[in-house]
Amino acid sequence: MTVVDLINPATEEVVTTVDLLDESAVDEAVATAHRAQRIWAALSPAARAAGLRDLAAAVDGNRDELAALEVANSGHPIGQARWEAEHVRDVLTFYSASPERLSGKQIPVAGGIDMTFCDPIGVVGIITPWNFPMTIASWGFAPALAAGNAVIVKPAEWTPLTTIRLAEIAEEAGLPPGLLQVVPGRGDVVGEAMLGHPGIGKIVFTGSTRTGRHVMTRAAESVKRITLELGGKSANIVFADSDLEQAAATAPYGVFDNAGQDCCARSRILVQRSVYDRFMELLEPAVAGVRVGDPIDDATEMGPLVSRAHWQKVASYVPDDAPVAFRGTAPEGPGFWFPPTVLTPQPNDRAVVEEIFGPVVTVLPFDDEADAIAIANATEYGLAGSIWTDDLSRALRVSRAVAAGNLSVNSHSSVRYSTPFGGFKQSGLGRELGPDAPLGFTETKNVFIAVGAATPAQSQRGTS
Repeated sequence: MTVVDLINPATEEVVTTVDLLDESAVDEAVATAHRAQRIWAALSPAARAAGLRDLAAAVDGNRDELAALEVANSGHPIGQARWEAEHVRDVLTFYSASPERLSGKQIPVAGGIDMTFCDPIGVVGIITPWNFPMTIASWGFAPALAAGNAVIVKPAEWTPLTTIRLAEIAEEAGLPPGLLQVVPGRGDVVGEAMLGHPGIGKIVFTGSTRTGRHVMTRAAESVKRITLELGGKSANIVFADSDLEQAAATAPYGVFDNAGQDCCARSRILVQRSVYDRFMELLEPAVAGVRVGDPIDDATEMGPLVSRAHWQKVASYVPDDAPVAFRGTAPEGPGFWFPPTVLTPQPNDRAVVEEIFGPVVTVLPFDDEADAIAIANATEYGLAGSIWTDDLSRALRVSRAVAAGNLSVNSHSSVRYSTPFGGFKQSGLGRELGPDAPLGFTETKNVFIAVGAATPAQSQRGTS
């Protein structure tokens, strides 16, 4: 076991220390989870639903504490962090309706009755990223618990605090001890142990595409079920017939939310050539208006990057000779601050092609609808995107043509807990959220019951 310092990204001060556990901790967690899962699955659907509602209420009662932890550990602005805590509450509330609605089917067949059951997988492992620690954890554990499973979460090493606290709140709310556990540790230690553990039936992973490929390989060794939410390089397509003022005013918030540390960030803005210059005139004051500063200030819209190492990665995309059109502002002094930055590079520039995961956006012109679709699809990713147009037919055509899992017309909305979320191509595998998410944590069991023909005596008694 080793101890790691957790650094406040806004001050570079040590927040606290956390023990990084090892493979033996995973073995213990799995054994405990199996015992808790048997207790949980034996409860009536109504009782499991009530347990999830109790957990949602407990999260709501602790939302200020959870928000404060996220501000200190992740650098999220306090307003965003409060929303994230409330989002966890809402996700739990939404899936608390699922246990009583996970019904199977009765299928007409000859010679008897055929029916299906939705059996829980057992123990689910969730490996979460550092950018949205508690919200992304809840997207996995809420539907998994609703389906009757136990859950073990490995949070990212940099940002484990809210996830650890959520597991404590779950036990305080009355869920069986060990039903929701958190095992902090390195990916190459705890993560690898989870991937290879025979007692874990499914892995949910959110992170880079490169690591996602490794997760697929390891999961295949034991034929584990997997859900992967991976990288993105989403396009924000602005047509000449759109409300340019609105498109420009909202564009910074489509990419600079959470300092650009968002797989759904619209980090490529594609603008029709005939309005390109006007759009850039409107975009510059919108970028300058993004409030970057102290995360504990309610007025702050963008905080720091998560770590010094990540700051260096983002900075590598903006060298001294980078084609910077304009930049916003950021505080000086301690903290991993990076100003909102707009680039106008060539189409093959690495800033256009690679996922930067920071507050850096590229702007490219396009000629017509076909050109816009071709540029939008010229990426290995396919997670999200936005389309700005006042032409409904165009909105539908382009939405169907862009290869991405989550598209928004005249807005930048990507994630609602009530609708499915996931990517095309190398942005992932499977879907999270939405009404069907609990089914992804079940096995379908088919049962056929033969019904023989009635004997003459039975037929006679049936008519008397």
